Amino acid sequence: MRRPCTTGLKWLLLSTAGTLVGLAGVVAWQSLASEDPGVASAVGDPQAQRLKGQYLAQAGNCMACHTVRGGAGYAGGRAIASPFGTLYTSNITPDKATGIGNWSRDDFWRALHHGRGRDGRFLYPAFPYTSYTRMSRDDSDALFAYLQSLPPVNQPNRDHALRFPYNQRMLLALWRALYFKPGSFTPDPARDAQWNRGAYLVQGAGHCSACHSARNALGASLAPLALEGGVIPALAWYAPPLHGGEKGLGSWSEADIAALLKTGVSPRGTALGPMSEIVGRSLQYLTDSDISAISVYLKTLPAPSSESSAGSGAPRPEPAEAKRILKQGQKLYGSLCVDCHGGKGQGSAPDYPPLAGNHAIAGPQPLNAIRTVLNGGFPPSTTGNPYPFGMPPFGPQLSDSEVAAVLSYVLNSWGNQGGWVSASEVNRYRSVPLD
Repeated sequence: MRRPCTTGLKWLLLSTAGTLVGLAGVVAWQSLASEDPGVASAVGDPQAQRLKGQYLAQAGNCMACHTVRGGAGYAGGRAIASPFGTLYTSNITPDKATGIGNWSRDDFWRALHHGRGRDGRFLYPAFPYTSYTRMSRDDSDALFAYLQSLPPVNQPNRDHALRFPYNQRMLLALWRALYFKPGSFTPDPARDAQWNRGAYLVQGAGHCSACHSARNALGASLAPLALEGGVIPALAWYAPPLHGGEKGLGSWSEADIAALLKTGVSPRGTALGPMSEIVGRSLQYLTDSDISAISVYLKTLPAPSSESSAGSGAPRPEPAEAKRILKQGQKLYGSLCVDCHGGKGQGSAPDYPPLAGNHAIAGPQPLNAIRTVLNGGFPPSTTGNPYPFGMPPFGPQLSDSEVAAVLSYVLNSWGNQGGWVSASEVNRYRSVPLD
């Protein structure tokens, strides 16, 4: 009688055991790694510190994520969709039972700077500690002081609904080993104070890379400080590049950038989609000097070594079909769009944004253009532009092929090189939630 072959099974068990030992080692290394406690400054004026913290909370748009629609401010519970499942934001009011009422400012610094909770567990990077790690200890303490001054709200935190294996928190040790290292902002001595202030806000509290950077399969930002643009996971919205290259802000003036950040509209474009909320809830409340500093900094970011001159999307149709689509699109544009956006796509600033040379719609992916035509586009109401003009939704009025035709016309007119849109692409985004 032949003995069963056990060699393969032994190697499988040894390999599995080795993997588990390696993972345990990474977890232990991450857990025992020394943490910079920061240097907490003495508080001279508690009220001034709280006001500074309130300003930083607005700069970081903390309320937007930590408030469920219609709920109490900062009490958490908002669902954050991701490719790995749904995460729910935490209660950061000073409630002792369900919030951060029992936290110390050292605990709070640990969360922002090291991405770890009060109990030491690793936090999921949907909380953008990969950016907040650059905030100073003084700013962390000020933000904590402000949050501790809020009314406590007793609202239990919800468990995340992540798929296996992403719901295994210990695996974050591997993610952190690959993609996260606690750091700090180091001013560039070759730049002036204004530039460094803008860099600090963009890289830290503003966490601009959370949206304006492409991500890999594990959700890590690629070149987070380059701000080369990327699709926001699970939102189906393209956050355009913010660098100073041709496909970014190269043709924008600092005044154009500042106007968009402060009011939601500018001669070069309009804040729509997720950016509308960010301007309305956050950026409009920043000081003019901070808005100018951000604008100055963004203009200096270098473009990537190679910028694609043409957009992606559906393949170019055969010549006869392309001619038919463009003719249909031109007719639809003339009846539905020309009154606001002009015969040459020039728009009418600041109420109606230009379509010619608009990289947010003629960029590498036509997501924003499709979703805006289907669902409408609505800039925020701001102090500088309290009664914005919105774009009505055409989804109920136009078929998928008609939306594709008018967008293909826009993306191939007036110097745009945005590619083509297919009816199937339009249909795919009809059912995508708006937020």
